[in-house]
Amino acid sequence: MPTPPDTSKTLKLERYNNYLRKIHSTKLISASSKLLFRATLLIALILILFFTINYPPLSDTPHHVPPHHRLHHHSLLSTSLFSAGGGAAWEKQVRLSSTPRRTNGFSVLVTGAAGFVGSHCSLALKKRGDGVLGLDNFNNYYDPSLKRARQNLLSKHQVFIVEGDLNDGPLLTKLFDVVPFTHVLHLAAQAGVRYAMQNPQSYISSNIAGFVNLLEVAKAANPQPSIVWASSSSVYGLNTENPFSERDRTDQPASLYAATKKAGEEIAHTYNHIYGLSLTGLRFFTVYGPWGRPDMAYFFFTKDILQGKSIDIYKTHNQKEVARDFTYIDDVVKGCLGALDTAEKSTGSGGNKKGAAQLRVYNLGNTSPVPVGRLVSILEGLLSTKAKKHVITMPRNGDVPFTHANVTLAFKDFGYKPTTDLSTGLRKFVKWYISYYGIQSKTRKESQATGESG
Repeated sequence: MPTPPDTSKTLKLERYNNYLRKIHSTKLISASSKLLFRATLLIALILILFFTINYPPLSDTPHHVPPHHRLHHHSLLSTSLFSAGGGAAWEKQVRLSSTPRRTNGFSVLVTGAAGFVGSHCSLALKKRGDGVLGLDNFNNYYDPSLKRARQNLLSKHQVFIVEGDLNDGPLLTKLFDVVPFTHVLHLAAQAGVRYAMQNPQSYISSNIAGFVNLLEVAKAANPQPSIVWASSSSVYGLNTENPFSERDRTDQPASLYAATKKAGEEIAHTYNHIYGLSLTGLRFFTVYGPWGRPDMAYFFFTKDILQGKSIDIYKTHNQKEVARDFTYIDDVVKGCLGALDTAEKSTGSGGNKKGAAQLRVYNLGNTSPVPVGRLVSILEGLLSTKAKKHVITMPRNGDVPFTHANVTLAFKDFGYKPTTDLSTGLRKFVKWYISYYGIQSKTRKESQATGESG
């Protein structure tokens, strides 16, 4: 009987081959996992780089992009990245923008830097060699594209604006951690007298809660900054003294806006008294000029006159003309810088008062009230267009019939002296308006038409 074949060697060889296949498979899976991890990491880095390049913190967005698109990509940056702690590149921009170039220059945080007064002051401070860091939330109270255009102008002069809200405590704290600000120029606020009847909560949130939040962060800073902030001529309310003096009553506000600004003055007193913060309030009187606010009468009068629309001119209930102490932007900027230059250092440290601190309030006006009818007449001449006037009695919407600033105190303390009359200031505004909106003046059109027909 034949002997069965010996299969032991074959079985051993098969087991050995299976063992080798398992080892090879394990190594392959391990290598694949490492490769997948590296690929995922590389893709994440590429995405981060893509968003950094395409969505920089300084807006270079062209004007033809719809405003709501620009608002969206900026909010992505500020809330998801900057408010969460920023990053090395962001901190570098913040430090670079806020570092002074002149000897003993200031390092100033300007809130509302993309606003009318804020943008002008930021530019003036930067031009003289101070460090300036802006903060603005770019809300849509009026056309945000105008604020973006101001931001672009400032970015060309190396002023960086952080997009964020006054009520974002962690963001404010982060800014004060990164930069030892010597001064704060607090101009961010919900503006406008009439809008308060539509959206009262926005005034409480910005003008009161936002101001308190800023003061809370400033009081805890070391060193504490000196603070100059925007109050308003509206605080005089139903005051009948003439001209308005800082000694006059301010306890009869005629609008919620005025009440929030008056509240701000009382809050400033409290933080000065308890924490030693140096605080200076500036009561602005109807500021106007290039890059101004579209909700102001001189601005929308210009727009409506050019478009052939009727404009409402108010008379008081006793049929007197409404008059305003119109103050040109350059004069206001000089007043703001004068207040900053004469602001004494805060006396507190880390929230503890060490001694009495400076507390001041000043009027910044033009000292020469002009009837609104006269404003319209000047615009008619500059625009070479007759306005369609609709004279009506002033509604009870919080507006006051008359403002007139006494600026003796500001002149005495920091040499404030307005030099621009309304005709000169409006001429500069109209020149900017026509250029910014690309409007061809009527006189130029007529002269071209005459030349073509000839």
